[in-house]
Amino acid sequence: MDRQHGELLRAFASLAVTLVVMAILLFGAAGTLAWPHGQAFMLVFLLLILVSIAVLWRLNPEIFVARARLTGQGIRVWDRALLAILLPAFAAILPVAGLDDGRFHWAPAAGIWVVAGYVLLVIGFAGSGWAQAVNRHFEPSVRIQTERHHQVVDSGPYAYVRHPGYVFGSLLAIGAALALGSWWAVVPAALVIVTLLVRTALEDVPLQRDLPGYAEIAARTRYRWIPGIW
Repeated sequence: MDRQHGELLRAFASLAVTLVVMAILLFGAAGTLAWPHGQAFMLVFLLLILVSIAVLWRLNPEIFVARARLTGQGIRVWDRALLAILLPAFAAILPVAGLDDGRFHWAPAAGIWVVAGYVLLVIGFAGSGWAQAVNRHFEPSVRIQTERHHQVVDSGPYAYVRHPGYVFGSLLAIGAALALGSWWAVVPAALVIVTLLVRTALEDVPLQRDLPGYAEIAARTRYRWIPGIW
C-alpha cells in the first residue's frame, strides 16, 4: 500500500507536469493565452483527470503502479516502435489545434462539433477509466506480465470487446481535436487511431499464444473493437 500511495503522489506530480506541458503546447502554438477553446479544454481536462484519479484510487489503486510502467520484461520491439508514433501523435493534437483554431484559423470547427468533441472526450475518459478499474494489468506497453501473475480480464467493458482501452483512447483523441475547435487536429488524432488499430492486430497474436485463457476468452468475446464489426 505504501508503494501505491507513492505512485499516487507521483500521479499528481505527473499531472502537474502534464498540465504545464499541455499549456505550453496549446498556448505557445496559439500565440496567446486568450484562446477560449484552449482555456475551456484545460479546465475540462483537469476536472476529468481528477475525477478519474479519485475513482481509480477507490476501485483499483494498484493501477497507479501499473500505469506508470513504460518498461518491463517482454516488451515487443514492434510495440516500442508503435509507442514512438502513438505518444507524439497524441501530443501533436495540442499544438496543431493551437496553430489552427488559436492562431491562423485554417479550418475551425463549428460550435456543434466542439460540443460533440466534449461528448466524445467525456465518454473516452469514462470508458478508459472503466477499463482501468477492472483490469489491474492495464499498462501502457504490450507484454505478458509474468512477474505480476498476468490473468485474463473478461468483466466490465472486456465482456463486450477485447480491447476497450484502445476504443476509448480513440474517442479521447478525436474528442480532444474537436473540443479544441480544430479540423486540422483531427489529422494527428486519426494517426493515433490507425496506430491503435495496428497495435490491436499485433497484440492479439502473442496474447492468444502466450497468455493462458486468452484464446478461450477470444472465442467467446469475438470482437476486438466494435461488436458485430471487428
